[in-house]
Amino acid sequence: MSSQPLVSSIIIFFNAEKFFAEAIESVLTQTYGNWELLLADDGSTDGSTAIALNYARQFPEKIRYLEHEGHQNRGMSATRNLGIRYAKGEYIAFLDADDVWLPHKLEQQIKVMQLYPEAGMVYGKSIYWQSWTGNSEDRERDAIPETYAAANRLYYPPELLTLSYPLGRTTPPPPTDIMLRRSVVEYLGGFEEGFQKMYQLYEDQAFFTKLYLHFPVFVADECWDQYRLHPDSCGSIVNQAGQYHQVRSYFLNWLEGYFRKQGITDSQIWEAFNKAIFPYRHPVLSKLKNLSSRTQGAIKKFSKLMPQAAFRLL
Repeated sequence: MSSQPLVSSIIIFFNAEKFFAEAIESVLTQTYGNWELLLADDGSTDGSTAIALNYARQFPEKIRYLEHEGHQNRGMSATRNLGIRYAKGEYIAFLDADDVWLPHKLEQQIKVMQLYPEAGMVYGKSIYWQSWTGNSEDRERDAIPETYAAANRLYYPPELLTLSYPLGRTTPPPPTDIMLRRSVVEYLGGFEEGFQKMYQLYEDQAFFTKLYLHFPVFVADECWDQYRLHPDSCGSIVNQAGQYHQVRSYFLNWLEGYFRKQGITDSQIWEAFNKAIFPYRHPVLSKLKNLSSRTQGAIKKFSKLMPQAAFRLL
């Protein structure tokens, strides 16, 4: 038996045949050997089910195929929870079906988790990947956002909650980038299954919110994955449909209920929350406030050129 802890790698998928095999292959090429791969099907109707079954037949000791009863489509959260229920590992790592892991991902994240036993989760930096297209104009567009939280340190609750998007300004990790202790996932009750269909854009943020309130998180300065940007992603579809603010409003209302259920009294948390939800609760006042801010900014800029005229405007 291996002395290395088992990592349960989970790929959820729905009609993902275009990039699916590439994601699976990036698990097969990991330098860390003690992993299992759970392929959790959310009711696919394209060729991705066949792809998953083929890999499970090829590697029966390492890869398992899972699906909901009756091959139902139940959404991302329910499908992540399906994978979690069947996971055997001490650690859990998610990989979205359109992304890829870099070869040292599991090996290096295990070392971090063992070095910081109090950490419930570790994440690093993701390459926002556009060169996958092979087009010459996309080759220079790959980038790592500069807005990640300060790296190589532990963040204790609730630091990341107010620091990281969607309440703060720092870049959040995609699910592909994280590694979790299984005990932490079970304590938190997994992912919120109310985030289905159009609302599932925020299903990962709802989970992170719960985790940031209860467990330390280690943020590393390493890059372990390529986060594919493409027009068929969940985020792209929501934005193209003009539904982003509807989805965000749903999340913020859920978040308020969760805070109240948890008995949160931290004034900094509520200040960040109230700032985030203000445009949805008071849309007219928010527009007036933004207009006022832009007007004041224009006057200040104008005052540098024409100070006497600006004085009269003020």
